[in-house]
Amino acid sequence: MATKTLFELPILSSPTATSGSGTVIVTTTTPGVYLLTFTAPPDNRLLTPFCQALLLALDIIEHEYPPGVLITTSGIQKFYSNGLDLDHASSTKGFFHNSLFALFRRLLTYPMPTIALVNGHAFAGGFMLAMYHDYRIFNPSRGFLCLNELDLGVPLRPAMSSVFRQKLTPSVYKPMVLEAKRFSAKEALEGGIVDALGGLAEAVKFVGERGLVGKGKTGVYRVLKKEMYRETLGR
Repeated sequence: MATKTLFELPILSSPTATSGSGTVIVTTTTPGVYLLTFTAPPDNRLLTPFCQALLLALDIIEHEYPPGVLITTSGIQKFYSNGLDLDHASSTKGFFHNSLFALFRRLLTYPMPTIALVNGHAFAGGFMLAMYHDYRIFNPSRGFLCLNELDLGVPLRPAMSSVFRQKLTPSVYKPMVLEAKRFSAKEALEGGIVDALGGLAEAVKFVGERGLVGKGKTGVYRVLKKEMYRETLGR
């Protein structure tokens, strides 16, 4: 089936800019499977405009299209996301509550299955972004997953760390936080950080094998996730 573009949004260079420095493009090749590709050079930093563009895209998919499965990935080969810009995060009023954590919460409670197709490096906040999806599929030949806040000298806020604590075993979580361990694809799969290895073809196959397209049709999917992740949502 040919790829069909559903819509495209700009990622602005700043909250007041009128032109974009990146894009969010949502396409589909398989009925009920929405591929959201974000491209914000050089490495998909989680700036306010990036987060707000993703939030808007999530709203459009939920309210304008039938329930299905959301797959997010990067249009930049080397990076899924390299995390926050610390200067921007510390100097932008309301960044954490209104943008970053709002995006994390939206993904964690999204009313259909979500898959992070991690095509390259996912560091710090970029790794968190992937963890807030229901499933993760990781490129077997490129990239590492790493919480490198230890190396940066930056503490993890509760909303940043609790999702890892809820989803991972202590034996994986401890070196991730206290050693800033870089996980290869093989290590990530063995540690249960990701659900499978591969690219888009493998992600679509994963969706089909698990029958994920129909999971959001009853409306209870969001309710179940809210209960499942209430510890993280309460942060």
